[in-house]
Amino acid sequence: MKKLKTGLSLLLVITNLVSFGQKKGEEVPQAVMERIYNEVRTPYKYGIVLPQPDQGRMVDSPTIYRKDSTWFMSYIIFDGKGYETWLAQSDDLLHWKTAGKLMSFTDTGWDATQKAGYVSLIDTEWGGSYAPERYNDRYWLSYLGGSEKGYEAGRLGVGIATTADLTKAVEVDRQPSPVLSAIDPDARPYDNNTIYKSLIIHDKAQQTGYPFVMYYNAKGNEKDAKGNGFESIAMAVSTDMVTWKRHGQEPLITRKTGICGDAQIAKIGDVYVMFYFGAFWKPGAFERFACSYDLLHWTDWQGPDLIAPSAPFDKTYAHKPWVIKWNGVVYHFYNAVGTSGRVIALATSHDLGQSDIRDK
Repeated sequence: MKKLKTGLSLLLVITNLVSFGQKKGEEVPQAVMERIYNEVRTPYKYGIVLPQPDQGRMVDSPTIYRKDSTWFMSYIIFDGKGYETWLAQSDDLLHWKTAGKLMSFTDTGWDATQKAGYVSLIDTEWGGSYAPERYNDRYWLSYLGGSEKGYEAGRLGVGIATTADLTKAVEVDRQPSPVLSAIDPDARPYDNNTIYKSLIIHDKAQQTGYPFVMYYNAKGNEKDAKGNGFESIAMAVSTDMVTWKRHGQEPLITRKTGICGDAQIAKIGDVYVMFYFGAFWKPGAFERFACSYDLLHWTDWQGPDLIAPSAPFDKTYAHKPWVIKWNGVVYHFYNAVGTSGRVIALATSHDLGQSDIRDK
């Protein structure tokens, strides 16, 4: 009997390994894509959760994480000059209070006027802790950096910063130079013009051969059929969070026109889900997703948008996602542009009522 059990256990291990090998690199079946869509969809628009602080400053790009039973949102503010990174906190994911800055303008440096930060190594498990992970006893952020004034002006790159505490609005410590740039020797045709938002996750299974994976959107010198540049989502990898190299010769998600950008990764069962936004390959800006079994090969959803403009506050754009599930409710935070300017809005899987921040 003991030998029989041992044999069965070995058979199960072998079967699981074979199953994983068959899935690795495979296209995700349509039935699975539909199941994911039904799991993540958020048909109820709660409304604005973080308004513009004043007429001259616009908010953008939410990243949501949880620490010590409190929710935090890093986000960026554009004031006409450039980007700074700010912090807000909440007890219930619906009502947010600004705490202060994580990254401010500086007089000098490659990133003097552009510091758009995104917290790294957040737990990707769907319905998980959503806690940021420490590495080398520090918390980490990647950020869009640049020195020219204006909206995403000049040649931008990816910077890396660390901090001892992500719950307080304290200036982070930044690396002295970009870790990924359009002028790197290994720049690809899809990212040799400028690089925008980045997301770093910890892949403990090292499916790419590396523990740290960065998804980023970038514009190359390639042009679409109308002669315009376009943004695609690509990948870089690292062993130490500081030294990065590009992975692969082609982007992961692209339409060869318009924008595919601002990836966020969630793991739902054995499926990795990439939330991202699309823009201008059809009218407006809207939320999409893709799925993968191995973080490398992605099947793009071909069905309805997750979120599209439909309310006054997001009538122009509904884009730049951060999606979580908590206590059975899916919360989809996004950047909304409409009658209230550029704000952070929320849609949910259950009807939670309406925000008390009134649309203008």
